[in-house]
Amino acid sequence: MNENTLGTAVAGQLSEQIAAYCDANAIPGFVAGVYHSGEQIVVAHGTANVTTGAAMGADTGFLFGSVTKVLTTTMVLQQVERGLLDLDAPVVKYLPDFALNVPGAADKILVRHLISHTNGIDADLYFPDAEGRDAVRRYVEGLATAGGTLFEPGEQVSYSNGGMIVAGRLLEVVTGLPFSELIDREIYQPVGMTDSSTSAEQAILRSTAIGHFPNPETMVAEPTRMFTLPQTWGPAGGTPIGTVADLLTFGRTHLAGGVSPSGTRVFSAESAALMQRVSGDMVSPNVPPMGLGWVRYPFGDTTVLAMSGASPGGVSILCVVPEFDLVFTAFGNTPGAVMLQDQLLQWLLREHLGVEIPTLITESAADFDLTPYAGTYRSDQLRIDISVVDGTLEERTAYEPADAAQGAIFTAFAGGVTAAPPQRYVPIRPGLFAPEGYPLELFDGYLRLLLVSFHDIRDGRATFRNGGGRLTRRV
Repeated sequence: MNENTLGTAVAGQLSEQIAAYCDANAIPGFVAGVYHSGEQIVVAHGTANVTTGAAMGADTGFLFGSVTKVLTTTMVLQQVERGLLDLDAPVVKYLPDFALNVPGAADKILVRHLISHTNGIDADLYFPDAEGRDAVRRYVEGLATAGGTLFEPGEQVSYSNGGMIVAGRLLEVVTGLPFSELIDREIYQPVGMTDSSTSAEQAILRSTAIGHFPNPETMVAEPTRMFTLPQTWGPAGGTPIGTVADLLTFGRTHLAGGVSPSGTRVFSAESAALMQRVSGDMVSPNVPPMGLGWVRYPFGDTTVLAMSGASPGGVSILCVVPEFDLVFTAFGNTPGAVMLQDQLLQWLLREHLGVEIPTLITESAADFDLTPYAGTYRSDQLRIDISVVDGTLEERTAYEPADAAQGAIFTAFAGGVTAAPPQRYVPIRPGLFAPEGYPLELFDGYLRLLLVSFHDIRDGRATFRNGGGRLTRRV
């Protein structure tokens, strides 16, 4: 490893940016890693747990969150290679009892719809509280009453926790192993993710960070009251835990077409390529094209394969840039750390790799009719009321739990916040809006997800709202 190129220069720059941002924004701790063309660095800053004062170290573990979705998708492709799954087969071929609360809707969903976020399952905030070997099975069984539909399979793209959990259950059925054991056998061991696990009981045996939320009055970071989501959410990212070094190793395995750094063939080059290929595209700046597992973020002519992951009070990210043989991964232990992750990713692309990142949004739009977008939009336990106010769209978002148990889990996951303050959006062009008060250059990077788009105009009204890659449907 040449410490004079990646090691010294990039580590110093990342450390300076991380320390300055964390200190200015009350982020207790942050850890990041970069692999580039045979060289690798990890930098850490601050505190992993404000209660204990434990330092955030290069080897500190953290919850992967939805980064797990790429691991789950990789396992699906492994089973396709072995002939145990067919991407174009109906899910009910393998799960005959799979059902949603709309008769016949589940029968139309193919295996590939689950991992391409094109399945239409409306259960993104469904949190059944079950533990043990049958946890994922319990989730899928509950969809028969709790799982609705947003759209016909394959018609739209909407980020889907439910689809990925059903994919996890498929893996359990065709392999005979619970998800927690399967991910260890098929991913952690062959990839070389030596510090990864799937439970708090395992994580407690080593250094592990916890999440934090800013106190709304003092803005001081306070520890989360929930470490992980229930085990029912394992395949979507509820329970897997590991280190930056582990995620760098996983990312490198994808860079190498399925061969781990130790030389083990984990999955085929064809599967790696298939995961990177476009499988769905909403053709909107705020919704990057979807691969299988990966989201394909265009930064000019360079594609960044990425997935971020929220956990209770924390956020992770994994980015793979095949064109430049680079992997970037990071974790911060407050939700606001996503802003720093975007800053570091753009710095690596612009300054380290020389990528030209064009301006995504140059100016707000002239007047156009906003009435097609006003109305009430809903998805699982989420309500968004939109009205036209002073030439902007004003949104009021509220979580409406199905029952007390759902409410308790979501409230803990969100740090006690169940309703957002009103947010106004300025028009950029018909169907596309930006949150008021933000500089337009903020949306050039990963945070383009903060833009809101509207889709499928029928009878003068939008059918869908897309925010953060998730659809809600007009009611």
